Amino acid sequence: MIRDRARQAYRAGGFLATTAAMLPMYLARHRSAAEADKDAVRDRWVKRWASGLLRLFAIDVVVGGTVPPTPRRGERGRLIVTNHRSAIDVGVLLATFGGTMVSRADLATWPVVGAAARSVGTVFVDRSSAKSGAATIRAIQRALEEGQTITIFPEGTTFGGDEVRPFHGGAFIAAARAGVDVLPVGLAYPASSGAAFLDETFLSHLGRMAKSDATRMAIAVGAPIPSKGVGPRELTERARAEVGRLVLEARALVGP
Repeated sequence: MIRDRARQAYRAGGFLATTAAMLPMYLARHRSAAEADKDAVRDRWVKRWASGLLRLFAIDVVVGGTVPPTPRRGERGRLIVTNHRSAIDVGVLLATFGGTMVSRADLATWPVVGAAARSVGTVFVDRSSAKSGAATIRAIQRALEEGQTITIFPEGTTFGGDEVRPFHGGAFIAAARAGVDVLPVGLAYPASSGAAFLDETFLSHLGRMAKSDATRMAIAVGAPIPSKGVGPRELTERARAEVGRLVLEARALVGP
């Protein structure tokens, strides 16, 4: 019990300290970079922060499939869609793909974390507001057209288990309008892992994850799904089916 509390305190403090220390360094480097290099600078710092987060929480990531190269400036971006099974998913995905995330709106107001999320171009959405949803679709489309990598959890929230719930379709409207590929990804955690979500409150999940032992999780990367000539509804369902298949691949990599 004492060891668990010490680990919890160490990780919580380490997370805040690392984020607070890296943020001003990143902002200074980003401001001084040439316009053509700003996206690459952001990706390097985001991956560095996310990789440090995985080390701090003792998350060992097994990757199945091929991670496509990051789009270059001037190219069309990509939309990455995946199931959501842990708060650490954000670190796993940013360390693997770079880019930025679509996140719940209240995260923008969190101390330290909110400032960091805003600084790297996180797209915030309030799912209870139709106005916010429409603005989010436009923001995602704009970012994709600029060649950015955007990652979203289209189930809308975190769930336990391997079942892939219905996807919200807004991001797929943006992808179809921007004419970019959708990259499906499946995530799986051992059922015994303290990092896996277990139908609990978000704060309970964070607390349990912070004191958990090392976790070996898996990420399965699928083939890009072209959006050209595909309607948003069909694109949504194809992506969901593929994510469901990839979750089973990831489960085979990490075990029951």
